[in-house]
Amino acid sequence: MVAVVAKLKIKEGKIDEAIDLFKGLTSRVREEEGTLAYGICRDKANPNLLVIVERYKDSDALKAHGSSDYFKEFSKAIGQYLDGKTEVSILEEIASI
Repeated sequence: MVAVVAKLKIKEGKIDEAIDLFKGLTSRVREEEGTLAYGICRDKANPNLLVIVERYKDSDALKAHGSSDYFKEFSKAIGQYLDGKTEVSILEEIASI
């Protein structure tokens, strides 16, 4: 399995709009065959930081997610809310429950 952790710092005063955009994305991601989990989390210590935790069946499922038209549209739309560069880690899942 493949896991992804993405950290997005959101501009001051724009967190609600960014969260709404993510909520729209998750409804589409839910339908992806190889996506096992897709969580949008807010850092309690830094409320303008969103952390996305993703799990995929394999690298092909991750690739399908990233190349979907709706994800490409989302990526363009979220840019206006970002405060800096997104930090993304792609991980090999060793063990989980």
